[in-house]
Amino acid sequence: MMYRLSALSTIAISTALACPAYAQQDGEENIIVVTAQADNASVVLNSGDAGALGDKPAEDLPFTIRSYDETLILNQQPQTLGDVLENDPTIRTTFGFGNAAEQFVVRGFPLFGDDVGLNGLYGVAPRQLVAPELFDSVQVLNGASAFLNGAAPGGSGLGGSVNLQLKRAGNDPLNRVTAGYSSDTHFGGSFDVARRMGEGGEWGLRVNGAYRSGEVAIDREDRKALVLGAALDFDSGPFRAALDLAYQEIRVDSLRPKVTIASEAIPTVPDADANYAQDFTFSDLRDVFGTLSLEYDVADNVLLYARAGARDGREDGIYSGITVNDAVTGDATGSALLVPRTDNNEAVEAGMRIALGSTVTHEINFGGNANWQTNRNAFDFLGGFGGFGTNLYDTPQVTVPGTGFVGGDLDDPFPITDTRLLSAFVSDTVGFWDDRILLTGGLRLQAIRQQNFNYYNGGDLDSIYQEDAITPVVGLVVKPAPGLSFFANRIEALQQGPSAPLDPLIVTNPGETLAPRRSVQYELGGKVRFGTLFASLAAYHIERPGEGILPDGSFGYLGDQRHQGLELTVNGEIAPNLRLIAGAAITDAELDGGNAVPGVADFTANADIEWDLPFVPGMTLTGRAVHTSDQWVDTANTLEINDWTRFDVGARYVFAAGNTPVTLRATIDNIANDRYWASAFDSFSAALLQGRPRTVKASVSVDF
Repeated sequence: MMYRLSALSTIAISTALACPAYAQQDGEENIIVVTAQADNASVVLNSGDAGALGDKPAEDLPFTIRSYDETLILNQQPQTLGDVLENDPTIRTTFGFGNAAEQFVVRGFPLFGDDVGLNGLYGVAPRQLVAPELFDSVQVLNGASAFLNGAAPGGSGLGGSVNLQLKRAGNDPLNRVTAGYSSDTHFGGSFDVARRMGEGGEWGLRVNGAYRSGEVAIDREDRKALVLGAALDFDSGPFRAALDLAYQEIRVDSLRPKVTIASEAIPTVPDADANYAQDFTFSDLRDVFGTLSLEYDVADNVLLYARAGARDGREDGIYSGITVNDAVTGDATGSALLVPRTDNNEAVEAGMRIALGSTVTHEINFGGNANWQTNRNAFDFLGGFGGFGTNLYDTPQVTVPGTGFVGGDLDDPFPITDTRLLSAFVSDTVGFWDDRILLTGGLRLQAIRQQNFNYYNGGDLDSIYQEDAITPVVGLVVKPAPGLSFFANRIEALQQGPSAPLDPLIVTNPGETLAPRRSVQYELGGKVRFGTLFASLAAYHIERPGEGILPDGSFGYLGDQRHQGLELTVNGEIAPNLRLIAGAAITDAELDGGNAVPGVADFTANADIEWDLPFVPGMTLTGRAVHTSDQWVDTANTLEINDWTRFDVGARYVFAAGNTPVTLRATIDNIANDRYWASAFDSFSAALLQGRPRTVKASVSVDF
C-alpha cells in the first residue's frame, strides 16, 4: 500500500510543480503543449493489413478490422499483449496452459499465442507472452481469416486474428525516454529513437527498447522483461524495403496459476492479490525474431511484394497447477511440471497485385506462402501424478518434487512436431459504380503436413498426416453513401488439428495431434463514419468440428460446435476533446447436443473514455469499464461463475520544460480492488483464471 501511495504522491507533486511553470509559458511553449497533448491521444485506426488483400481501410473490406496504435500502448503502460487487447470488447484473455501463456477468446474460439501474426507472417512473433513496447500497432480482424493469411500453424484463430506491426521511422525525428512504475515494486524504463536520412529522406532508422522488473500487484508474483528492436527501411519511390529485428526476454516467477475445479461447487474467490503459486515456479522465455519486406511498383497499377521472417525461441520453466477438491475449505492438490522447449520457425510470402479497368475495376491478387516450424521439447511431471497437498486460501510452500514421469530428453530435447504449411491463393475484387460495390471472390489451396515424434522411443517418427484442400471466400461491400458501407462474407478454412494434453491421466493419447479440420463462416454487417467517429456492427454464424475426450478416454473430434452472435464497436471523437473506444458482443456458442461452450460469455462490453479538460490545458482524464457476463465452467453446464465489471481510471498531464514536452501519466486498474473469476475458458478441463487486483501505474515521458 505504501508503494501505491508513494507513486500517487510522486505524480501529484510533479503535476503541482509543473502547473506554475505552465502559467509562465509563452506562445511557443503553449503550442508545444497543445501539439503534444494532441499527439498523445489514444487512437484506434479503422484499417489494417488484410493479408492477401493488402492494407485496406475498414470500409473497403468485407470483414471488420481495427488497429490499436502505439500512443494507446504508451498511455496505458501495458505489460503484455493481453493488456492491450483488454480495450477490445470482442476479445477476452485467459491463460492457455499451466504457465504464463496468454490465450485470447474471440467469438468463443481460442487464439493461441502461437497464432499471433507479426508484420503479416505467422510463427514469427513470440508465442507465450509478448511485451507491447516494440509495436507500432496491434491489429484485430474478427472472423475466420484463413483465406487472407493462410492457415494458422497452431490450429486456432477461427474466431479472429491478431497481427502485430513493429515500429518503423516516421516522417518526424523522435527522441523519447520514459520511466515507469507499477505496483507493488515493478519499475522500468524505455527509449525510442527514430530518424529519416538521405537527400530525400529515403532511409529510415528506428531503435527502441525497454526494461522492467519487480513484483507486480499479485503477492509474490515477479515479472521481468527486456526488449530491443531495430528497423531499417528504404523508400526510393517504386522500390521499398524494410528489415525489422527484435529481441525479447521475459521471466515470470511465482505466477498465480489457473485453478482446476474437481469439486462439485465453485470456490469463493480468494483475496484480490492472493497468490496460491509455489515459489519454485518460473517461466523463462527468450526470442530472437525479425522480418524482411520488399515491394516494387512494376507500373502504376502493378505491385510485386515479398516478405520473409524467422524466430528462434527458447523456453524453460517449472509450472505448477492447483486442483481444488473441496470448494469450502480450499483443500487442493498441487502439481509440478518441468518443460524445456525450443522453436525454430520460418515463414515466407510473395505475390502480385494488379489494378485494372475504369468503369468496372478489378484488383487481382495472387501469390503464395509457406511456413516451417520445428518444436523440440521434453517434460517431467515432477513427483509423478499423485501431486502434493496444498490449499487455495492458505497455500503452504513445498520443496520442488523430484523427477517423476519423464517424456523426451530433458537435457537436449529432440523434435516433437515438424510442421509444414504451404498455400497458394488468387482473388479478384471487382468494383462497380465508382467502386461503391466491391465483390471479392477468391480461392486458397492450403496444404498441411505434420510429423509427430514419440517422446518415449528416442524421438522416432510416431505419426504423419498430410492433407490439402481448396478453401473459397466470397465477400461483398456496398457503399450507398459516403461514410456508409454494408458487407457480407462466406469463408471456409482448413485448420491444423488440435493437440491432446500431455497428461496421461487426462487422456489415453497424450500429445497426439488430430488431423486437420474444416470450418465455414457466414457474416454480414455494416460500417458508418461520422467525421472521426467510426462504428461497425456485424452478425456471424460459424460451424466447425468440436474436440473433447471421447468415451474410450482418448482426445479426438467430438460432435460439432456452432457459434453465432452480434458485435458492435465504436471509436473516435464523440464531442470536441472527448474520445471513445467502446463496444459490445453477444455470443451464442453451443456444443453438439445444445450445451453452452464453457468459458464463453454470452455478453461482453467495454467503454474507454478520454477527455482533454478545456479548463486545464495539458490535462487529460481517462476511464474504462470492462464487463463480462456469467460463464459456464464445465461442458455439462452444472457449474457457473458470476459476471464481473471492472473500472479503471487515470490521468495524463503535458507541460513544456523549455522547448521539451513532458508527459506525466497515472492510472489505477480495478480501482475497487474487486475479486472475481475472470475466465473459465480452458481447452481440456474445468479451470478458472482470477482477475488481477488493483494496480497503480505511473510514468513520465520526455520528448527531446
